[in-house]
Amino acid sequence: MRIAQVAPLYESVPPKHYGGTERIVSYLTEELVCQGHDVTLFASGDSVTKACLVAVCRRSLRLDERCTDQMAHHVLMLEQVFHRAHEFDVVHFHVDYLHFPLSRRQPIAHVTTLHGRLDIPDLVPLYQEFRDMPVVSISDAQREPLRWASWQTTVYHGVPENLYQFRPQPGSYLAFLGRISPEKRVDRAVEIATRVHMPLRIAAKVDRVDQDYFESVVKPLLRDPLVEFVGEIGEGEKDEFLGNAYALLFPIDWPEPFGLVMIEAMACGTPVIAYRSGAVREVMEEGHTGFIVKGLEDAIEAVRRVPELSRVRCRKVFEKRFTAARMASNYLEVYKRVIRRNNEGALKE
Repeated sequence: MRIAQVAPLYESVPPKHYGGTERIVSYLTEELVCQGHDVTLFASGDSVTKACLVAVCRRSLRLDERCTDQMAHHVLMLEQVFHRAHEFDVVHFHVDYLHFPLSRRQPIAHVTTLHGRLDIPDLVPLYQEFRDMPVVSISDAQREPLRWASWQTTVYHGVPENLYQFRPQPGSYLAFLGRISPEKRVDRAVEIATRVHMPLRIAAKVDRVDQDYFESVVKPLLRDPLVEFVGEIGEGEKDEFLGNAYALLFPIDWPEPFGLVMIEAMACGTPVIAYRSGAVREVMEEGHTGFIVKGLEDAIEAVRRVPELSRVRCRKVFEKRFTAARMASNYLEVYKRVIRRNNEGALKE
C-alpha cells in the first residue's frame, strides 16, 4: 500500500524531547515500513525515518528561534501533499482540521486522527460543517463532545514492543512525566509524594504559554527536599526514568484524550496512579496496571497499595493492547475502508 503520513511540524518525527503526536506518527510510520508498505512522511527536516521523508522545513518549529510564523510552513506542507496526492493510495493526516477544505475538494482517500481535546466550543460549528470528513479517535472518551462526527473507529496508541525494557523490581521514587501546565496538575503529584514521604522526580517541559504558571505555582513547590525537577527528557532517558520508578503519578485535571505516558510506564512494568478523567478508564485496568483515584486521599491510599500490583501484569497488558504492531494493524483496516469508499464514490461519479 502507498501511504502518506502528514505530521505536525512543531516537533521532529520522532521528537528529540517531549511530543506525543509526532512520537505516535513515528511509531506508526516505522511499523508500516517494517510490514512492507511504501510510506512517505511529510514532516520537519530533522526527522529520522525509514520512510521517504519530505522535509517541509529545515527543522522542527517549536524550538526554532528563527521561525515567527509556524502556520506558513503548515500551509506549504499541505500544498506539497495535495500536489502529490495522486501518488498515494491513502493520505493519513495528523494535523487536525487544517486540511479539511482541500480534502473535500480532491477525490483522494484520506483519514484524520484527532490527537487533541475536542471539548472546545469553537470546534462545534467547524466539525458540523465538515462532518463528512472521516476521522479516527484515540479513545472513545475523546469523541464525547462531537459524537456526530464521521468517526471511523477508535485506535489506541501503540509503542514498539522492544522500545522499553521491562524492570521486575520497583524503584524508590514516584515519577511525573509530561509537561508543566494547570491541567496536568504537577502540584497534586507533589502533594501526594510529600504526604506519603516518598521522593518525587518530575521530568517535564515548560512551554512559553505556561512559563508564568511554572514560576508562580510550581517553582515554589520544588523547594521541598523530596522533590527533584529533572526537566525535559528524551525517549532514551524515559526508559530508565519510568522503569526505575515505584509508580507513575498521572494526576490530571482535564479530559485527557489518551495519555501516552501511561502505556510507556506499563511497558516498563511500572504501575500508574491516575485521576479519573478522560480516557484513563479505557487505558488503565483498575487493580491490575494501577489504580484509578477520585481525589487526594484516594491517591495517597493507592500509593500505599502499590505492592499489591504485579509489574509482570503491567507489561503483559501493554503487550496485549498497546504495541505499535497492533496500532498499525488497526489503521490498515481503516485505510482499506476509506480507499474502498473513495473508489465506490469515483465509480458513481
